Amino acid sequence: MASATKQRNATPSDGSGGWELSRAGGLELLKAPSLARLDWLTHGFSTRRRGLSELNGKHVLNLGFTPWDSRARVVANRKRFFQAIGAGNMPFVALSQIHSDIAHSIDKSQLRANTAPQGDALFTREPGILLAVQTADCVPILLADTQRRAVAAIHSGWRGTLGRVALKTLGRMRMEFGTRPEDVTVALGPSIGRCCYEVGPDVARQFHAQFARASEWFDGPFPALASGENDPNWLPWLTMRPPGHALRSPRVNLDLIAANRAILLDAGVPAHQISASELCTACRNDIFFSNRRERSTGRMMSAIGLR
Repeated sequence: MASATKQRNATPSDGSGGWELSRAGGLELLKAPSLARLDWLTHGFSTRRRGLSELNGKHVLNLGFTPWDSRARVVANRKRFFQAIGAGNMPFVALSQIHSDIAHSIDKSQLRANTAPQGDALFTREPGILLAVQTADCVPILLADTQRRAVAAIHSGWRGTLGRVALKTLGRMRMEFGTRPEDVTVALGPSIGRCCYEVGPDVARQFHAQFARASEWFDGPFPALASGENDPNWLPWLTMRPPGHALRSPRVNLDLIAANRAILLDAGVPAHQISASELCTACRNDIFFSNRRERSTGRMMSAIGLR
């Protein structure tokens, strides 16, 4: 296994990569040191532990409206989570997430809406509003413009990463607030790691078509990835095997954290201002929900707001 993968699976007692895994309000939370130092904002990444919901005989902190859980328990869990991260009773805005590159600018007028906006990123300069995204393997990205005091919450799965949702959110913030990438601090929260995130050749080819550095983000024995040639290993249906006996399509492992970090670096965010949790949601299913590992599971929240 590559050294980067080993580092991704590291599990220091204080969380990962210097991040703080701590208890507050009876819950276990993860915070990014780079954001925790900014006393004008509040933020936090939830875990699955110590909630009011029940999944497979265990109490969990489910923060998403899932078929197996009651709305009342989810609402109560959310209230506990927001209080635990220091947001108190701040109104919050969440998304109807659609694995897109759509980012929404939020102000107090949006708080009166009865429906969540469709998209995968939120940003604001409005104090007293909490922005939240839900994940169960995808990458949650929280960022702060330290000069103009603006914040954003981004949900980036493979489709959002392919669509450069983080870059486009920064672009919108630059247009509306004058945000400069060199003033931005970014935290990439817990997500499925390169060690566990297996994808098919169609996904790999799309990344190789869009990113010159894509080969750095994949593990897999596919020499035709970069060239796009018709390698027979990519076409198992041509082996003339009987129906039901075709070879499984070749798979590769994708590093979503590395991909999003590269996108942010290319956007102009300094490397030392980008931090990432090293905990894999699939490996550490005792701490986090993982849709890839469990299928039927809960949802975590990553939230940020201006005090």
